[in-house]
Order: sequence, then structure tokens, then C-alpha cells
Amino acid sequence: MATTVKELKATARPKSGKGAARAERRAGRVPGVIYGNNQPPVTISIEDRELRQRILAGRFLTTLVDIDLEGKKHRVIPRDYHLDPVRDFPIHVDFMRLGEGATIRISVPLHVVKAETSPGVKRGGTVNIVAHAIELECGVESIPQYIEADVGSLEIGHSLHLSDVKLPAGVKALTREDATLVTIVPPSGYAEEQKAAAAAAAPGAAAAAPAAGAAAPAAAAAPAAAAKAPAGGDKKK
Repeated sequence: MATTVKELKATARPKSGKGAARAERRAGRVPGVIYGNNQPPVTISIEDRELRQRILAGRFLTTLVDIDLEGKKHRVIPRDYHLDPVRDFPIHVDFMRLGEGATIRISVPLHVVKAETSPGVKRGGTVNIVAHAIELECGVESIPQYIEADVGSLEIGHSLHLSDVKLPAGVKALTREDATLVTIVPPSGYAEEQKAAAAAAAPGAAAAAPAAGAAAPAAAAAPAAAAKAPAGGDKKK
């Protein structure tokens, strides 16, 4: 389930600063930077259309990329990008350079599976995703595309925690083990139905008590019969 490596072409951007960045955008290119791995940062620019397609495709920040910078390959991972607040197109992108055998911290999306077989869902409950992503630490060659959360056995009111999820080999969770990931929320009116059921059961239990006590007067008749014995004895005398 490791992330595949994509390729992206870039050109060197010798000038930095706001003016140079605006010039790149007018030319249909997005300014960016490659940094990390104890090497000096490199300013680059990428074709706007290609970068936009990669971002819209999803999982952009968890995908390894080989940037072809004028014939030289740089193994990187996207760490951040900025969108225009009005027109929603990329205006800057940051890449972190990855050395061989590097370990990184990364946020990976959570995918809920087997919701249709959950007994809680079958009874009208709803799947509530509490955590949409999990913070992980792993090698750059073993970044999972997502983490599966199996809710197939959850009842209404029950939860799935991080400790219930199996992580791929070589992957360590940075979130605490008791963190709640998914819960099954009861349907509307469920609490009232439970109270009504409890109330309906209560009168039956109360009615059983007098029925059991009804035998008490019969038992009390025994002393009354016994009380007549002395009177009969007096007549014999």
C-alpha cells in the first residue's frame, strides 16, 4: 500500500522575491522551492496546469515526487501549497528533499470500511468519523496512501480507537493509542425509545410484587385456627 512515485518537470528560478513570483504566475507557472536534506534551497517553477491537476487528483501531500529539474532528479514530497483566495488556483508550492532511507512525519487520511455490515448501522445508527487523518512516522518508501478503519462489528454507541487499527509494517502512529477514530451515533429518537421500553417493563415488575404477597393472608390463618384448640380442651375437662 506504499505511495507510488510521480514525476514532475520544473525549471530553475534564479530570481526570488514577490516581483519575480508574480512574473512567473503571469507566464502560467507556479513558483516553488525545494529544501531539506542538509542542502541549500532551490527555487523552481512548475507549469500551472500540471500542478493544479496533481493537487485536484488528491493525496498530493502524501505522494512522493521525482522532480526533473533540467535533467537532474530530486526525490521530494510536497509539504505545503497556497491557493489564491479568490480564484482558487495554486500560487506557491513547497517540496521537501528526501535523502535515501529518510524517515518523515506525515498525516495520512482515514478510510472507513465495512460500514454496511455494522449492526449499529443496520439498526439505524450513523457512522461519525471523529478523526479524518492520522499522524504517522515512517520511511519515505513505505508511506501508506490511507489507513483502514474497520467498523463492521460496531454497535450503536460503540467506538473504534487507534489501538483497534492495524498499521502497516514500519509505520508508527504519533497519535495516542486511545484516540477515538470512529463512533456509531444513535438515530434520532433512540434515547426516547430506550426510556419508553424501560418504562414499559417497570409496571410488570411492580405488579408481580402484590401477587407474590397475596399468599400472606392464607398463612396468617394458621394461628387463628390454632387459637381455638384451648377452647375445645376446656370442654373436655
